[in-house]
Amino acid sequence: MHAARDATTAVALRTGTLSPVAPFDFDKALDFLVTFPPMRGEQTLTESSLTRAVSIEGRPFAFRVWAMGTVEEPLLHYELYAAGDALQERLEEALLQRITNYLSIDDDLRPLYALIEEDPPFAPVMRELYGYHQVKFFTPFENACWAILSQRNLPVVALRMKRALTRELGGSIDVNGARYWPFPEAAAIAEADIAELTKILRNRRRADYIHDAACAFAGVDERFLREGPYDDVFGWLREIRGIGAWSAAFIMIRGIGRMERIAYGEKSLARLAAAIYRPGHEVDAHEMKRLADHYGNLQGYWAHYLRVAERVLLAES
Repeated sequence: MHAARDATTAVALRTGTLSPVAPFDFDKALDFLVTFPPMRGEQTLTESSLTRAVSIEGRPFAFRVWAMGTVEEPLLHYELYAAGDALQERLEEALLQRITNYLSIDDDLRPLYALIEEDPPFAPVMRELYGYHQVKFFTPFENACWAILSQRNLPVVALRMKRALTRELGGSIDVNGARYWPFPEAAAIAEADIAELTKILRNRRRADYIHDAACAFAGVDERFLREGPYDDVFGWLREIRGIGAWSAAFIMIRGIGRMERIAYGEKSLARLAAAIYRPGHEVDAHEMKRLADHYGNLQGYWAHYLRVAERVLLAES
């Protein structure tokens, strides 16, 4: 088995600002992360900042971001951390792109909000989450791994498996006295053999599926995932063992940011929609499609707002 590499002590090598598309409320992103189980314990959250690690080309890096400006005129300040030598421009650009994708800072919420204005039952959700940009899984591959690990599994067990993969196959980095482990890149897991993954996960079937996913993602151009025809990307995901239709739809939205479609027959989402649109009644797949169709290619954002509104309200109660 590969030994987890010793932690490297990092220094801040770059600082700067990112300009999210307004409205952007970083506090809403932090609120989401506090209540999002798959990322529990992977970052340091304060009332105003986020610090976490990322692996790029097999090397651990870290970043800290915090908000400046206002919701309508937002800025995010960042510090980038690496160990030892200077941060190459190519790696800096890759890291900033990861942060941009992770926090969806380029998403324009105004078309979504215009559609919500025409949907009065959903308007209170918009007021509650105004300025929230979807916080995705850090990479589509990480999302795929979580989909595989959490299928027909207790969340606490899935999280333990995810942490085992992270600690055994990734590096780590120390930032200001705290240690961070980035989730391994697909190439690192693809290089592991099945026996090693089985020992880490204590489950042969999931080890097979995780390895297949790693091999697939290690060989795909991420631009295809983000920009390719929806049906082609969805079909590519479905070809990976362990990724069913629901998991593929999950990854399309939460890992890649493709908002064009949702899974209309998902019971948990239908329950959330019923609470907004038909309290005390059920919403079937036909009704879900009708509600989602109002949002066109943004229906994934509508569905995500449904889920986040419930999580935030439960956390506040």
